[in-house]
Amino acid sequence: MIRHIVFFSARNKEDVGAIVEGLKRLAEIPHSTVFEVMQNSKTDPISDEIDVVVYGEFKDAESLAAYKADPIYSETTSVVRPLRELRISADVVSTIG
Repeated sequence: MIRHIVFFSARNKEDVGAIVEGLKRLAEIPHSTVFEVMQNSKTDPISDEIDVVVYGEFKDAESLAAYKADPIYSETTSVVRPLRELRISADVVSTIG
């Protein structure tokens, strides 16, 4: 299993909602077994840079690649990219699950 985790910060804080809504469209792509888009609650007293988190679980590398190759992925990127300041992505291979 691969856990795909992406962190976003908004260029302008008033765009956080638009980023969340734009990224929620990614849930229409059928290759994940779990998919969530969440606004960061910012309860950590040390770090508040991240506004939005995308979390997805994929059966294998092929499923993740198919997700990223879907046209919805590029459409969503074109909507969200101008609104974001920062994007940090991690793909973690897990033997659990």
